[in-house]
Amino acid sequence: MSRIIFAGTPDFAAVHLQALLDNGIKPVAVYTQPDRPAGRGHKLTPSPVKSLALEHGLEVRTPLNFKDEAAVADFVALKADVAIVVAYGLLLPKAVFAAPRCGSINVHGSLLPRWRGAAPIQRALLAGDKETGVTIMQIAAGLDSGDMLAKAVLPIADDDTAGSLFDK
Repeated sequence: MSRIIFAGTPDFAAVHLQALLDNGIKPVAVYTQPDRPAGRGHKLTPSPVKSLALEHGLEVRTPLNFKDEAAVADFVALKADVAIVVAYGLLLPKAVFAAPRCGSINVHGSLLPRWRGAAPIQRALLAGDKETGVTIMQIAAGLDSGDMLAKAVLPIADDDTAGSLFDK
């Protein structure tokens, strides 16, 4: 069985982690953003990915960044075959994204190269785009700039919202 690291934070990423789990693929570790204050009481709240990972007994890691050599060493020590990154929220340095035997791939919520970076679904709607989709790409240095491996195109209806596009 392949050794997979999953890295993601919001609901969009949790959907992809759930798909792996539904297909019998259990990551050796899940990376996500640290708990953040939320709500009126500013109670520390785990990310959707962290909640899902813990529910399935997966190892969760929440480094603030990868500027710390120990965080990089911990990632490398997992000896992964591949890392799957979905809306993680941190740029990975080369020492991290190149560590897995087969490299790292990113699942991005837009048709790259348009809408690199955060909030691509919302940005496509605000720009009046007629289609959007998902791109799977090899991670390279630079924001959402690696070789594209696959794309799935989705038309945007006049009544679509960010929520309805997410659900599609």
